[in-house]
Amino acid sequence: MSPGAPQLRVGLVGAGNISGQYLSTLSRLDDLRLTAVADLDLTRAHEVAGAYGAQAMDVPTLISSETVDVVLNLTIPRAHADVALSAIAAGKGVYTEKPLAATVAEGRSMVDAARSAGVVIGGAPDTVLGTGVQTAREVIDSGRIGMPMSATATMIIPGHEHWHPNPDFYYQPGGGPLLDMGPYYITSLVTLLGPVVRVVGAASALRAERTIGSGPRAGEQLPVSTPSHVAGILVHQSGAISSVVMSFDGVATHARPLEIHGERGSVTVPDPNNFSGEVLLHQGEGGWQHVPVSAGYKQAARGYGLADLFWSGAFDGNLAAGRSQGELALHVLEVMEAVLSAARGSNGVEIATRPDRPSPVPLDER
Repeated sequence: MSPGAPQLRVGLVGAGNISGQYLSTLSRLDDLRLTAVADLDLTRAHEVAGAYGAQAMDVPTLISSETVDVVLNLTIPRAHADVALSAIAAGKGVYTEKPLAATVAEGRSMVDAARSAGVVIGGAPDTVLGTGVQTAREVIDSGRIGMPMSATATMIIPGHEHWHPNPDFYYQPGGGPLLDMGPYYITSLVTLLGPVVRVVGAASALRAERTIGSGPRAGEQLPVSTPSHVAGILVHQSGAISSVVMSFDGVATHARPLEIHGERGSVTVPDPNNFSGEVLLHQGEGGWQHVPVSAGYKQAARGYGLADLFWSGAFDGNLAAGRSQGELALHVLEVMEAVLSAARGSNGVEIATRPDRPSPVPLDER
């Protein structure tokens, strides 16, 4: 696209369930315009395109189209690399749903190809750009808890087979609680505490089968071939240590999704799968106190990571601008893959990638 273009023209590939949230965002942000839609289900592509004033295309046509500046890649993880690399080869920017790719090797090939071609690459999750994580970050950066020393990240739920009619993917390699939900938590931890340099891990899959609880396959037994409970220790470059538990093997938990502990106080962070929520601060006296919203995009929703790249100037040639960079998504993917690798062995795993800690988001009415 030409520098200073008034709109970013978006071609969406993959019109599945998650696309609805992105489409809602695209329809209300004047700076982003949906121009093309592609999906393996051509009928669905035409329905979505017609509803949002775009053109339905097959994937190769969309990628080569002169009406598309960036490909919004909402395909399944194992297709992320193929779509992204094709788009990059055509000179398009790419923004990909989480995780960045199915493997670190694929993710690295995407980031390297984009930088060699001089095009933008970004990746979800962008929930960290909302007022929840950003207000907690402002608390930390302003020194109200002192030096951050440690953090806990906890997600314990029964498993997606209770509600999802086709939950097979979540119990196969490439799925599981860490790769499914971990991106939200680990991206938040990196945003709050900086990059990770080393991890250790443990994992289990104590139930060999799951029972599908809804839809036409209700009652069907589902084999489990990937860990359903993962625990990791992340050592951050700052010296802070995070404990992460991601599990499909519990019923519920009272634990806060994220807590950051410093030498003079602690702060709780709302569910990182959401953009907002209550932040609480404890400074040793007076108990937990509500923290007013002080940072972040107030209307953030899925797609704001792409918008932030555009608003920050990444598409004007400053490829390092914006907070949802491909390097950050690659780092998070490497951390998750390393935790699983460490769980299969007995030693810690060093992390090779070192992205910059994303810059904070000032309070923004958009």
